[in-house]
Amino acid sequence: MQYEEIIARLNAEANPANAAGMARYGISTANTLGISIYTLRKIAKELEKDHEVALKLWDSGIHEARILASFIEEPEKVTGAQMERWVKDFDSWDVVDQASALISKTPFVLEKISAWAGRDEVFVKRAAFSLIAELAWYEKEMSDGDFEPLLELIKKAATDDRNFVKKAVNWALRNIGKRNKALNRRAIEVAREIQKMDSKAAHWIATDALRELTSDKVQERVTKKS
Repeated sequence: MQYEEIIARLNAEANPANAAGMARYGISTANTLGISIYTLRKIAKELEKDHEVALKLWDSGIHEARILASFIEEPEKVTGAQMERWVKDFDSWDVVDQASALISKTPFVLEKISAWAGRDEVFVKRAAFSLIAELAWYEKEMSDGDFEPLLELIKKAATDDRNFVKKAVNWALRNIGKRNKALNRRAIEVAREIQKMDSKAAHWIATDALRELTSDKVQERVTKKS
């Protein structure tokens, strides 16, 4: 399917009422067609991976086209410069989180995490911690030690009270703590350090993470993985 056909398909699936409703969930309504993520995944399954088409879809500026671009992009063809161009366009948490699945498969993911965690733009910073959450959940080749610098980034960002940032920081900490028993203990230690910070955001991040990471369900999960 060519770029023009994909855009036509997206326009045919448009649901203006749904687009308006997305705002209630903090999703940007700018250039948004109102297509559900389930429909976008279905469309993606009908398409082949295609770097050039992904670039065009992203450049269209259409919210759903950008999410679809991240689904059909070829990770091995993505460049660091491309990611820097894309990250400037991040304007909604759902685009960030879906694109993170792609970026996590590129060889420069750790470089981008380090760089973006220090940026002030809300969705750029969110991307750094969405990527950490993605790696913690899916990347089987990383060692426990590889997560130490990422936990330091989490501590540094824990006082950021912007909703889209603090939720991603919390998500990253929880996913690391659910990886295995050793990282569970380490994430709990970090959460307790964060809890002592003089910050409402830090207190929320830590309390919520501790609630899950010390729960019977998670303890049983990480014990089985040991």
